[in-house]
Amino acid sequence: MIGFATRRIVQAMIVMLVVALLAFTMFRFVGDPINQMVGIETSIEEREALRERLGLNDPVPVQFFRFVTKAAQFDFGTSYQFRQPVSELFAKRIPATLELSFASAVFALVVGIPMGIYAGLNRESPVSKLFLSVSLIGISLPTFFIGILLIFLFSVTLQWLPSFGRGETVQIGSWWTTGFLTISGLKALILPSITLGLYQMTLIMRLIRAEMLEVIRTDYIKFARARGLPDRLVNFRHALKNTLVPVITITGLQLGAIIAFATITETVFQWPGMGLMFLQAVQNVDIPIMSAYLLLTAFLFVTINFIVDILYFFIDPRLRVGRP
Repeated sequence: MIGFATRRIVQAMIVMLVVALLAFTMFRFVGDPINQMVGIETSIEEREALRERLGLNDPVPVQFFRFVTKAAQFDFGTSYQFRQPVSELFAKRIPATLELSFASAVFALVVGIPMGIYAGLNRESPVSKLFLSVSLIGISLPTFFIGILLIFLFSVTLQWLPSFGRGETVQIGSWWTTGFLTISGLKALILPSITLGLYQMTLIMRLIRAEMLEVIRTDYIKFARARGLPDRLVNFRHALKNTLVPVITITGLQLGAIIAFATITETVFQWPGMGLMFLQAVQNVDIPIMSAYLLLTAFLFVTINFIVDILYFFIDPRLRVGRP
């Protein structure tokens, strides 16, 4: 177990160093930071003095080491656009993104797993075919189009749910805000969470259906039925348990994808999260925010992937055979 975890940690550190190198390259080759920080009237002498003060004249390895050291302390510099520390800006936006991602993941799991189980156990039923049709729509249509359709139906036509914003939020602690504790916050969360989680839901449903169809044909399931075990016990204790092994891996990776690729959903619904701020940073060439978003999403991906690997180690005994 220790050796397995150590190897995964080393791999995660290598990935983060590569991502840090990409983020650092943005600082050096995507425009001149000095031009973004000063006005046209600034003299050449003042520009050079600022460049020297920021350490931009240092050798590239020194700058990279300083960049990585500060990033490890969550110091990503100052935003060109907002003139504020990037860490403070992200601290205000992270709760909204994590809240949306959590709601989307819960929707994908709570809806996708039962649909997949039912479709796998009743493959010829009309309801199963309906589920497959819905999943085909969820996979085929782009996220922004699904969001626009939901806004048109539930916000414009029926006027049941808000079309943008986060609603009322409640302050918890010094920097965390949540909309889970207010009615308007919960209503504002419904449409974007469905939009963001629909693709993951359909993917999980199809994966569980395929795994269930494969598992119920195996010999040990046939033997369990031959012993006279009830169908519920065979399906949910024996078949479903083995079905969830690959599902955990896919679900973990999709949870990282939900956080990383929430930018489109946040833009469509004007959700005040990290993704919306990242797109605004791209439009304004705000490199500190762009590089910080890249590092944070990579860190979330790596962390979630590490947790999934550890869970997979405990669930799948084949990973424990012959390992220290």
